[in-house]
Amino acid sequence: MDTLSRVFAALADPTRRDMVARLSEGDATASQLAEPYRMTLQAVYKHLRVLEDAGLVSRPPGPQPRPVRLEAQAFDLMDTWIERHRARAERRYRRLDAVLTEIKGDEHEQDHRDGRRSRPEASDHPDDA
Repeated sequence: MDTLSRVFAALADPTRRDMVARLSEGDATASQLAEPYRMTLQAVYKHLRVLEDAGLVSRPPGPQPRPVRLEAQAFDLMDTWIERHRARAERRYRRLDAVLTEIKGDEHEQDHRDGRRSRPEASDHPDDA
């Protein structure tokens, strides 16, 4: 599995997303991260291992307690991927907007040539009678 896939898979879990959100405020130990959850410290370590394998967090070697640190480069990778696809989608929507604008302009021009109003008045609606 590639790095980006590991990052998205790690963040698919709401507990891990919450841990990442809390770590964005500052480093914390595994015990501090475990406090709001109804799970064992061992379960917290399993979550941290998934986050570490994805490159989202790191823990320096040494004795416990060790601080868990958020790693920004994983977010850079996600940001690059998201922005690439956002830019593609925005270009597609701009092209669609241009086509719709052209169609509206053509309809307005045709209506003008035919002597018709481009939009019906509110009183033109059959339910308003």
